[in-house]
Amino acid sequence: MWDFATDPDYQQVLDWADEFVRDEVEPLDLVWPHLQYTPLTPARRTVVDDLKQRVRAKGLWATHLSPDLGGQGYGQLKLALLNEILGRSSWAPVIFGCQAPDTGNAEILAHYGTPEQKERYLRPLLDGELFSSYSMTEPQGGADPTQFTTRAVRDGDHWVINGWKYFSSNASTASFLIVMVVTNPDVSPYQGMSMFLVPTDTAGVEIVRDVGLHGEPEGQGGHALIHYRDVRVPDSAVLGGEGQAFVIAQTRLGGGRIHHAMRTIGLARKAIDMMCERALSRRTAGSLLADKQTVQAYIADSYAQLLQFRLLVLYTAWQIDKYNDYKVVRKDIATVKVVMPTVLHDIAWRAMQVHGALGVSNEMPLMAMVTGAAVLGLADGPTEVHKTTVAKQILRGYSASEDVWPSEWLPRKREAARARFADHLELDIGNL
Repeated sequence: MWDFATDPDYQQVLDWADEFVRDEVEPLDLVWPHLQYTPLTPARRTVVDDLKQRVRAKGLWATHLSPDLGGQGYGQLKLALLNEILGRSSWAPVIFGCQAPDTGNAEILAHYGTPEQKERYLRPLLDGELFSSYSMTEPQGGADPTQFTTRAVRDGDHWVINGWKYFSSNASTASFLIVMVVTNPDVSPYQGMSMFLVPTDTAGVEIVRDVGLHGEPEGQGGHALIHYRDVRVPDSAVLGGEGQAFVIAQTRLGGGRIHHAMRTIGLARKAIDMMCERALSRRTAGSLLADKQTVQAYIADSYAQLLQFRLLVLYTAWQIDKYNDYKVVRKDIATVKVVMPTVLHDIAWRAMQVHGALGVSNEMPLMAMVTGAAVLGLADGPTEVHKTTVAKQILRGYSASEDVWPSEWLPRKREAARARFADHLELDIGNL
């Protein structure tokens, strides 16, 4: 039996969240744009702390973690339904304690952190008192860990880190970094890399510059180029044990990818809402835009794309809850990652076209969505890599044909079918 209905009690919670985000949180995007990851000023703290407390009172704070890991225990499917709402606003994930990259960072701290690490980093992270950064990609290696050169060398009961990391999001406002480095170059990268918890004020951590996205002023942005120059950290800074970086990364990135997809649903739906409103509001060439077949096709195609994507995301979230293992759901998480940027790009682009010149202006959020779609195609691994993952996972369920002819080769199948029904065929011929 299939049931697509949301639990009535949880639907009431979602209805509250929808109204709360629209009335109380989305205005923050306008009065304090791009400041959601910066330390709170006294003025902002007064507003933000009150909103966070109201979220806590509703039991919606940090819903991405189970109770034993310090969260609410709602599971990924309920989180998906909530994240659809939060995806409309840049500030909303922060207000609800489930912002990227902190959700993924909190998850690996909860799974692999020592009690001391959890107390120092995870607890204040879940309480929304600080931010974190995942420092993984490198200038020469991109997202391919097998090309990483940043090293950590043991020196007594300490490690010394040297190297460069690129596009470490939110590093400039983070309190600590999770750094993926080579600790044993003599073995496979899959066994020779480790993760370290590094406070950003550690001597030798140099944020060379912040890189922005298209449209942001040069020298400003949220993605740092970092030089680790003789950064000394104790043994206690190792996360999950030496050589465990790849295992930890799969937990970190699996959750991050599906959470991005959940929020993307809300953003794409917002673009459809804007497109439909515009179509019903603007007249040209004697009729409403809504009466133009091209615009109608835009709306229909956008609805179909979003509905298919949403069902895929919800199904994948349901599987994560069922199996409680990202590796088991790896194929579908990768598929979500592949589809996601195209869905947002196509829908935002159509909405932009319907808005005309206004659509490409900085008075509408549509070009930011288009740029955001490009970012999603690269964040947590490029689309092309995930397509390879999907294909390899699918091919495991198949085998090669037994000879030169495909298994569905009609002449052989027809001959087999005739042999199976030979008696009946002879009877048919005898009755002619």
